[in-house]
Amino acid sequence: MNELNSHAELCLRMARANAALLRRFDNSLGGHHGISFSDFQILNHLSRAPGGRLRRVDLAERLGLTASGITRSLLPLEKIGLVTREADPRDARVGFAVITATGKELALNASDVVDLISREALRPFAPDQLEAMSSILGQIAGINLSNS
Repeated sequence: MNELNSHAELCLRMARANAALLRRFDNSLGGHHGISFSDFQILNHLSRAPGGRLRRVDLAERLGLTASGITRSLLPLEKIGLVTREADPRDARVGFAVITATGKELALNASDVVDLISREALRPFAPDQLEAMSSILGQIAGINLSNS
C-alpha cells in the first residue's frame, strides 16, 4: 500500500480531531441538557438570527446539510418545543425554522458547556495559532462573514 501524502495525512487528522470533539460535545451536552451538538448548532444559529428565524434552506447551508437533512434534524426539536415551523405568507414554497423561548434559553445555557469544552480543547494553543487555524478551517469549509 502506498504511503499517504502529507495533505491526506492532515485531512485524516482533521477528521479524527473533529470526531473527538463531537464526541466530547455530544457527551457533555447530552448529559447536561439532553441535546446533541448538532441540535446545539441548530439552536445557536437560530438564536443568533434576526428575529430568531431562518429560512430552512439557509439553515441547511450553514450547517452543511441538505434540505431533507435539515428537515430530519428539526423534527425532534419541533416535537419537544425548541423550534417551530413558519410558512412564508407570500411564498408557500419557503419555510422558516423559528426558535422558541425555551429553545433560546436552552441554547444560552448549553453555550456555557460548549465554551468550556472548547477552551479545554484549545488551551495549549497561542492566540495567533488559534486565529490561523480558524482562518484555515474557515477557508476549507467555505465560510465567509455572511454564513458563519
